[in-house]
Amino acid sequence: MTHTQRYKYPLQLPQSLKETAARLAMEDGVSLNQWIVLAVAQKIGAVETASDFLKARPGTARRGDLARLLDRAPDPPPLPKDTF
Repeated sequence: MTHTQRYKYPLQLPQSLKETAARLAMEDGVSLNQWIVLAVAQKIGAVETASDFLKARPGTARRGDLARLLDRAPDPPPLPKDTF
């Protein structure tokens, strides 16, 4: 069995955030500590995935491409008149 080394980190949360996290952990049937670890892992995964995606997608876009695209878009319909 492989054991991951763990570190203690004194976490200070606003009371309302801690209460909500504790409620969600209870609903998930896990400890508050485990729920926070999973939440941090999910956030790291999302940020790293987005970063990797954006780094891989610069493509051939050049300055001014968006402006030219928007110039070709149809005008939006007029807004309804105020009824006040």
